[in-house]
Amino acid sequence: METPGLQSPLVMRRILAFSAFVEAGTGLALIAAPAFASSLLIGGTVAEGSRPLCRCLGIVLLALVTACWPGREPSGGPAAFRGLLSYNALIALYLAVLGAAAQWRGLLLWPVVVLHALIALALILLWRRGQRRS
Repeated sequence: METPGLQSPLVMRRILAFSAFVEAGTGLALIAAPAFASSLLIGGTVAEGSRPLCRCLGIVLLALVTACWPGREPSGGPAAFRGLLSYNALIALYLAVLGAAAQWRGLLLWPVVVLHALIALALILLWRRGQRRS
């Protein structure tokens, strides 16, 4: 999958930067205050043994941010596009399943699902527009 054509590089850069910025904040929150950040998402308490895993997730998110931050390439580059598209689509789906099946009730769960789904949708639409113009 290639990134969208150069017809919309500014829009692509903005979506990639927005997604990376949000994930950086989430990653830092999971590292600094894993119990609080997790409670906002899942609505329950985090067991003591789960805190290291929350921090690991925070580190992973920061690594994703550094890999996907839009660089010198006008559209952010194919790796950034693929990385953030797959992340946003899969995390939206997974959190939606957890919210529906496991009945998680975190204050931010459904807004996070919607946000990730919208980012994934925007990336797909830009890619499709670029494919049609190519």
